[in-house]
Amino acid sequence: MSDAAGVVRYERRDSTAVITFDRPSAHNAMTWAMYDQLDQALDRVGSETDLRVAVLRGAGGHFVAGTDITQFAGFTAEDGVAYERRLEAIVGKLESLRVATVAAVRGYAVGGGLALAAACDLRLCTPNARFGVPIAKTVGNCLSMPNLARLVASLGAARTKALLFTADFMTAHEAQALGFVIQVVDPAVFDEAVETLASRIATYAPITLQVTKEAIRRIVHRLATDGDDLVHRAYGSKDFREGVAAFVEKRAPRWEGR
Repeated sequence: MSDAAGVVRYERRDSTAVITFDRPSAHNAMTWAMYDQLDQALDRVGSETDLRVAVLRGAGGHFVAGTDITQFAGFTAEDGVAYERRLEAIVGKLESLRVATVAAVRGYAVGGGLALAAACDLRLCTPNARFGVPIAKTVGNCLSMPNLARLVASLGAARTKALLFTADFMTAHEAQALGFVIQVVDPAVFDEAVETLASRIATYAPITLQVTKEAIRRIVHRLATDGDDLVHRAYGSKDFREGVAAFVEKRAPRWEGR
């Protein structure tokens, strides 16, 4: 498959599954086909009962730079609700996997990429990693309630607001200071560090990890009530259509607040 279309690759390494987002020309921005392939890869992880760990990583120096914004052209409010539900079904499936999950982050983990990283149990990154959701500056859409709940649980309400309101990126060391990232690793030994962590986790009691993971998932989502009305408002706005058009045309958006 061409790099323009992108692909999500699945590889088995002993008791570890490695899922790789491979579209380096777009910093691994996700196409609809890539989301479908990720969904299938997660099903495969769930079906292989002897797996203990799943590692998510990106090809070409980045994790995932969000969803390909060009796909939003012509979106209606109802399309936005359907998209957020589809994204949440996949991110929720990742979060609910019985195995431990590790996000190996190089470069950008932005938008949908940050949502995928936040749904993993642990995160390692390189010093050049950047985490953010600059949608208030770029497209003018919004996050789903469950994705916001994950960020608030990991970063706190104040830091989550700062991330979205300023549209700034959080650095690797800022993420580590907040506990979002457990280790910042030199690029030369990054793959080795990820493999060492996965191998270590694979030796631990799987039931202990599974029930702990599920308990924390339930705690995180206790306040993530239905937010379709908010998604409908954002994706149905004139500002969202302007944001998408500005992105495609490579110009600054002209916000009107409606």
